[in-house]
Amino acid sequence: MRTLSTPSPALICPPNLPGFQNGRGSSTSSSSITGETVAMVHSPPPTRLTHPLIRLASRPQKEQASIERLPDHAMVQVFSFLPTNQLCRCARVCRRWYNLAWDPRLWRTIRLTGETINVDRALKVLTRRLCQDTPNVCLMLETLSVSGCRRLTDRGLYTIAQCCPELRRLEVSGCYNISNEAVFDVVSLCPNLEHLDVSGCSKVTCISLTREASIKLSPLHGKQISIRYLDMTDCFVLEDEGLHTIAAHCTQLTHLYLRRCVRLTDEGLRYLMIYCTSIKELSVSDCRFVSDFGLREIAKLESRLRYLSIAHCGRVTDVGIRYVAKYCGKLRYLNARGCEGITDHGLEYLAKNCAKLKSLDIGKCPLVSDTGLECLALNCFNLKRLSLKSCESITGQGLQIVAANCFDLQMLNVQDCEVSVEALRFVKRHCKRCVIEHTNPAFF
Repeated sequence: MRTLSTPSPALICPPNLPGFQNGRGSSTSSSSITGETVAMVHSPPPTRLTHPLIRLASRPQKEQASIERLPDHAMVQVFSFLPTNQLCRCARVCRRWYNLAWDPRLWRTIRLTGETINVDRALKVLTRRLCQDTPNVCLMLETLSVSGCRRLTDRGLYTIAQCCPELRRLEVSGCYNISNEAVFDVVSLCPNLEHLDVSGCSKVTCISLTREASIKLSPLHGKQISIRYLDMTDCFVLEDEGLHTIAAHCTQLTHLYLRRCVRLTDEGLRYLMIYCTSIKELSVSDCRFVSDFGLREIAKLESRLRYLSIAHCGRVTDVGIRYVAKYCGKLRYLNARGCEGITDHGLEYLAKNCAKLKSLDIGKCPLVSDTGLECLALNCFNLKRLSLKSCESITGQGLQIVAANCFDLQMLNVQDCEVSVEALRFVKRHCKRCVIEHTNPAFF
């Protein structure tokens, strides 16, 4: 009789996938995988090792496999390095391994990958097994990563939301069937959730504690969502009103990534700064409607802001850079690649006000020249990464000034720049650890 005990490897692997080879998980080409992934459950294996994955018949009766000599705590430590699918395989080897594989310490994290896996069913069976000791609730699961599992739906996330109140980290990147309804279930039933990655989930347009997702409705009972890290990259349907709602409900945000949310404007950033005043890292790369007015709002974060990416925001000019440089003096990372309105004047103001800058990308800014580089080199001595890709006005003289002052430089990108071999060699002599990315075939 089949019982709900151990999820089969078939739960999270295609049915024809081979077992272990030389003690490690083997893989096959996608052409050998046929049929739909299914979910199965099995009772605990017998005490005697009869599973074909572990063959001891050829050993003398009195000899014991070396791995069986390890104490339980050591076995649990070994199992802790296995992904979820192989951990389920180990649970089917023998009764001892079964008991060790379901040690609660091994199930703080579940990671599933694969486009063919029936994730909804897998999560249902796994949570059912993990809830055996504490009926209807799984208190040990803190991290769930199912990024790239395209068959994941709202039903699967609802299962997690109902059973796993201690969830702290959720990664569903690329799961494009997820909607606002599923996100609502998770944030409302998992009060400790701090890390949420919904990048590539194009149906997600809002995160709130109200099903209607309306800013006019206050959070339930005055509660706030505890999310600190939020990645909404490629959620291209997100608009200003959605960002307004997110900001009003997620006031503890410190890391926010909105890359390629192409419908956002300066107005959305204004809403964001009203509620989320603790943001340390912010990316609005490829948000083509963000302009200098948006950077004026971002500058209200002042010294709290350490990381800013405005790559390919074509409406940004020196004016916006001046706002950020004036108020965000502790900025460490700035990506302004493709902001063609930035000139030497903006770079000069940035260098004088953000002296602790460690990483700067001003690639494809054709108006930046050696004059701006000189000011950067004379003020930002801690610079470690510098990208000047396709900066047409940069010459070898500017690079030499940088190399002579920024000894800790570790990465320099001068691809598609007209710089001489002598200048590149000068950089290499003065910055011993620097990796130079270039397109000059004479330099190697």
